[in-house]
Amino acid sequence: MNFCNQCGGTVHLTIPPGDNLPRHVCARCGTIHYSNPKLVVGCVAEWDGRILLCRRSIEPRYGLWTVPAGFMENGETTRAAAVRETLEEACAHVELDEACALISVPQISQVHLFYRGRLLEARFAPGLETLETALFAETLIPWQEIAFQTVALCLRAYFADRQAGHFRFHEAS
Repeated sequence: MNFCNQCGGTVHLTIPPGDNLPRHVCARCGTIHYSNPKLVVGCVAEWDGRILLCRRSIEPRYGLWTVPAGFMENGETTRAAAVRETLEEACAHVELDEACALISVPQISQVHLFYRGRLLEARFAPGLETLETALFAETLIPWQEIAFQTVALCLRAYFADRQAGHFRFHEAS
């Protein structure tokens, strides 16, 4: 960051008084510009015991499989983001259950939050960021082609909970 989005002044990376981390601070107006992690929200959507996956048509991880997920937008709730991402990426309508996994990914300044959900009908199709959509039974999940480690971790926890007969919340880094 070179310039302040409040006044256009030059910003410098410094530790502001009362803080303990370097921040971009405007030399002209004193505005402190914080850079915080981004929230990625997704849905493990189930239909008839199978999970909806999307094959990515964008980088990173072009051509690999994931659950519908993406960056949360300003002004929306995490639940609304999960529903929106499922609609955008898989053209599917879901009813959300509880959140099932929260995974911190500090090396890329992201936090991934996944909800359990149910497809409202067996209608889905690739969205703009998706090459292909499909329902997978647990035994047919393409584990070697899962795009993100956080998605694989979430799916493994989901299937273990389903096998145990009760779902719980999982947190990891």
